[in-house]
Amino acid sequence: MTPKTEIDRRSFLKASIVAGGTLVFGISLPTRTRAEERLGLPVEPAADFQPNAFIKIGKDGKVTVVVGQVEMGQGVLTSLPMIVADELEVDWANVSYESAPADKAFINPMMGMQATGGSSSVKSFFDPLRKSAAAVREMLVAAAAQGWNVSPDTCKAESGKVIHTETKRVAAYGDLLEAAAKLTPSANPKLKDPKDFRYIGKGVKRLDSPEKVNGKAIFGLDVKVPGMLYATILRSPVIGGKVTSVDDAAAKAVKGVTNIVPLGYGVGVVATSYFASRKGRMALKVVWDEGPMAMVSSESIYSAFAAAADKEKGLEAKKVGDVTAGRAKAAKIVEAVYWSPFLAHATMEPMNFTADVRTDGVEVWGGVQAQMAVQQVVAKTAGVSPEKVKVNTTMLGGGFGRRFEMDYVIDGTLISKAVGKPVKVVWTREDDMQNDFYRPGTYNKMSAGVDAGGNAVFWHHRVVNDAIMARVGPAFGFTLKDDQLDDSSFEGAHNLPYDFPNFQCDWVRKDTGVPVGFWRSVGSSHTAFSTECFVDEVAYAAGKDPLVFRLSLLGKHPRHAGVLKLAAEKAGWGKPATGVFQGIAVHESFGSYVAQVAEVSVAKDGQVKVHRVVCAIDCGQVVNPDTVAAQMESSIVYGLTAALYGEITIKAGRIQQKNFTDHKVLRMSEMPKVEVHIVPSTEKHGGVGEPGTPPIAPAVVNAIFAATGKRVRNLPIKPQELAAKA
Repeated sequence: MTPKTEIDRRSFLKASIVAGGTLVFGISLPTRTRAEERLGLPVEPAADFQPNAFIKIGKDGKVTVVVGQVEMGQGVLTSLPMIVADELEVDWANVSYESAPADKAFINPMMGMQATGGSSSVKSFFDPLRKSAAAVREMLVAAAAQGWNVSPDTCKAESGKVIHTETKRVAAYGDLLEAAAKLTPSANPKLKDPKDFRYIGKGVKRLDSPEKVNGKAIFGLDVKVPGMLYATILRSPVIGGKVTSVDDAAAKAVKGVTNIVPLGYGVGVVATSYFASRKGRMALKVVWDEGPMAMVSSESIYSAFAAAADKEKGLEAKKVGDVTAGRAKAAKIVEAVYWSPFLAHATMEPMNFTADVRTDGVEVWGGVQAQMAVQQVVAKTAGVSPEKVKVNTTMLGGGFGRRFEMDYVIDGTLISKAVGKPVKVVWTREDDMQNDFYRPGTYNKMSAGVDAGGNAVFWHHRVVNDAIMARVGPAFGFTLKDDQLDDSSFEGAHNLPYDFPNFQCDWVRKDTGVPVGFWRSVGSSHTAFSTECFVDEVAYAAGKDPLVFRLSLLGKHPRHAGVLKLAAEKAGWGKPATGVFQGIAVHESFGSYVAQVAEVSVAKDGQVKVHRVVCAIDCGQVVNPDTVAAQMESSIVYGLTAALYGEITIKAGRIQQKNFTDHKVLRMSEMPKVEVHIVPSTEKHGGVGEPGTPPIAPAVVNAIFAATGKRVRNLPIKPQELAAKA
């Protein structure tokens, strides 16, 4: 047999893209877009000094940080410039940013491509940006020392100036650019001592906030190009359906409709306005080949998963000791099945993309998470070489992994190519909800036991779901084999921190035909729910407080224990207000450790109200604590929405949810008070965009048990199932 190997998505991306050579290449892009040229906009002056891809300095001393990562609310347009400003020794008031083009200079080293995801931005670029900025600082100091004919050791950089410490002579950075440009940057510049950081570790106001408040920020939906048309696409109501025939006579008769574009997977309607396009789409008469998915439903998927959990062997993700022997020693055995549903990303800005496919090249605009991948896909779709594709990255109205996909990119490119004009493709909310790459539905069969003294003796977890990498892989020439593990599907389950002497985690891959993809915190988004709820069950079986039981099993994992203790202390664990009950959960993902205590009440009709969430995070060295707190709050909102309301259901191959009327999101009036406490740390950086999401659902569900004695094992939480126990 072929030896079993484990493919994780980060290693896969790096190996396939770098080694395969499909996305790593040098490019030369114009400094002005064709839209700017056609509009006659003035040419912006080039930077006076750009010693590397990340930093530009003008004669006025203003510093522009070129950011290759994309901004989707996580604060990257502030945190990365903070790193540069600190190491370069410039005042924050003189720092700005600009978005980078698609270029190998901005490859995310953790992902092997220019991409934003996996909570990797600060982790990936902290050291490279510090080194780049330190090298520039040394060049400026050397230039000043050379002009003064003194040793650089007698000079220091401070607030955008170089000061000679003996004579107190001062030279502004802007006056040193010409001389500095003649110097060769050091390959190993001396970095600042962290005790001297001015900005890193301190709360700094976000650079992108003003333009988002005053409306100047450009998102994909804001893009306007001269001569641009609009398009919407009618897609199959059944997952994977294809067009059989089209009667477009009525659509063509709609005022403003200019083109009908057959796409195979759907039909594009192009018009002079979005509303005309949508009206024309409504007039189309299409016969669909619904394909095999027309026989699939949520019930059939659940039944198939349950049967697979019982009958199929699956793959061993991790094994310690012998669970069979451990079961024989157990005085009490707990067994349960946990279900996490398929989930849509439901970004506030629906998918959209603008493309201008011309004979001399292609220019595109949109909120995307992987610029170089977009460049490659557009080039292939348009039939041009990658260096003839210019990617303009806008702000993202939410990403969560959804804008890592290329379907909406292909939409815009195909239609622009077909009509020969710039086209903005806009998805409706219904399009977005019903044509997503969903968080996989997951069936968890679990058992664990304790001995007569309440000590843990075994834990067995079987995870059944789709393999995300089975779908993503072929796009990069990779096929997930039957004997290969996909950690996207079970991460957070096989690396359980609790010290069970007999432990086993198995993964059963069950392909459903439902398109699945990366959703905020990926596998941990569902494994934290099953593991942290189930360990609560085991704690009660052992007759122990859930916090005390967890801590007793975390001797080898002090960072898990640390955030648990901090969250419990700040929440006043065990002493909630009258009528309010507490639940606790902890989880590590993307290198960060997060514990949350949820305070919950349950009304007689089963309605759940979350009053307060106390969150403790250990994410290693912090760049901007304000961003960390904001991302924890954001993660809690996102995860709480999923726990209370999130669910994608399928009937006859059709997604049942259409809009926020039947796929609710948390309202302002439902928002709990959130307190975030950050553990001071000098450990290496962890992520903050994703790790706050996994613990919230189990913390709330565990609080519901404390309030009602009812275990919620299927999400979302259904009030009608709690009413009898409230």
